[in-house]
Amino acid sequence: MLRRAPLFVPANNEKMVKKSTEIMCDSVVFDLEDAVPPQEKSSARRMLTDFLNRLNWGKRELCVRINPLDSLEGYNDVIWVSREEKIRTVVVPKAQSGVGAVHRATNKALIAIIETAIGLLQAEDIAREDGVEALNYGAGDFAFSVKGSIEEYSTNRHARTQVAIVAKAYGIDALDKVFFKLNDLDAFRSDAITAKALGYDGKFVIHPTQVEIANAVFSPSTEEVSWSQKVVQAYENAIRSNIGAIRLEGQLVDAVNYKVAKDVLERKRQIEELYR
Repeated sequence: MLRRAPLFVPANNEKMVKKSTEIMCDSVVFDLEDAVPPQEKSSARRMLTDFLNRLNWGKRELCVRINPLDSLEGYNDVIWVSREEKIRTVVVPKAQSGVGAVHRATNKALIAIIETAIGLLQAEDIAREDGVEALNYGAGDFAFSVKGSIEEYSTNRHARTQVAIVAKAYGIDALDKVFFKLNDLDAFRSDAITAKALGYDGKFVIHPTQVEIANAVFSPSTEEVSWSQKVVQAYENAIRSNIGAIRLEGQLVDAVNYKVAKDVLERKRQIEELYR
């Protein structure tokens, strides 16, 4: 599953919901939580049902961020999303141990947002829960949960790295935090590059202008693809000759380089398949 730039779309904004069918993001996340005021949550669910029946997002993954599970609206969201066949994935805010109950109630995949101190301490338990396919680090609410600074926790390497490590340890996606400075696309690119270097597979975005950048950062470059093709061909030729490590253009290539190259080519194939 590709999730380079999951795009948050306010579930009560008709214009933005319609526009999301045209944006080249791998996943669309209809937000019923922070983006929707309390008095509009019921109408937002009804509007989404209507649009899901009428609009076409192609092969994109359709997700819904529900309200917290300890709230009445969260309960209502779970009931509603269980009936929506086109919604593949539920994004669960302030995730804690026990989040797998949402999967069992809805039969949907889960993206769990690690955005509380308890959530970070329970990250391994959450990653093992039924249906969890990805962990997301949510810096804003995490900072609030520890009474810290959003700016500090947006760049905090410990929490950010811990979420990525836990996700990779359990073979699920790691999705990075949103970037709030909408007008600073250079800083967004730099933040996304850092996330990729930490092992993240993608980055939640909150504006269409961020999508193209995140897609590019979390996609193999032309140079990476070219090098990976050479590595795969050369290493497979070597294996057939019972050679386990080779020299390729002045670099040592062994089993781990081969696996990395195969991953790069598989990601390229997934991107081509999604937008074919």
